[in-house]
Amino acid sequence: MTGQESATVGASQYRERNSTADRALDILGLFSESRLSVSGQEVATALGAARSTAYRYLQSLVASGFLEEDPAGGFRLGVRILELARLARRGYGLSEIALPVMNDLCAEVGETVLLTRRSGSAAVCIERCEAQQPVRISYERGSVLPANAGASALALLAWLPEQQCRQELAGQRLQRFTARTITDVETLMERLAKIRRDGYSVSRGELDTDILGIAAPVRGASGEVVAAVSIAALEHRVPDRRLDDVVTALREAAELMSSRLAVIGD
Repeated sequence: MTGQESATVGASQYRERNSTADRALDILGLFSESRLSVSGQEVATALGAARSTAYRYLQSLVASGFLEEDPAGGFRLGVRILELARLARRGYGLSEIALPVMNDLCAEVGETVLLTRRSGSAAVCIERCEAQQPVRISYERGSVLPANAGASALALLAWLPEQQCRQELAGQRLQRFTARTITDVETLMERLAKIRRDGYSVSRGELDTDILGIAAPVRGASGEVVAAVSIAALEHRVPDRRLDDVVTALREAAELMSSRLAVIGD
């Protein structure tokens, strides 16, 4: 066999391997929430192939552990898929889940988007997506701020048990940043109750003068609040007629992050 013939055979084998891989992926792609088991005929139809060909692919996937025969008939996902899912979950963290959603939200509303977590009794900004028209705010990436000021900090507090909230607020000096900053514990407790009822928090010039903050909770796999996603903008850029739309976009982003965290949670 000449070098050229060998190369031709090699290319042909590569294309065949590639085709086999594509069909295996097509089979795995048939599974969904509403289809937890597939039959040989369904696979043949989806591939546009004979049933004998479909069964050959199916048996190969069974042999490698990606599928297994369903006692009720057909084929279901196998233990190898569970192993890969476990490894995939370990490879993801909060930032990896949140950043794509934050970027989309930033592009949609045209305002700066922040991701904040609790750090002891304070709030720390862990990610920030800058809008084309940036704003000067205290929440730089990595900055740590008291729990009583700003939409993000209040959203992180709001879903804690009431007694824990009181202890944390009473156990620290509540700093005043602007004339609008709330430093009275009872007033803050009333504010937190309203945030829980509404499902989000709104802060107007309480941390940075002339800055509007809107924050919503991000929940982990067990339903606990693990972070807050927020929008920071100059107040005049989000007038009342626009506020509802911005809040809706923010809450949808928070729910999307939460649903993705639920998928990767153990």
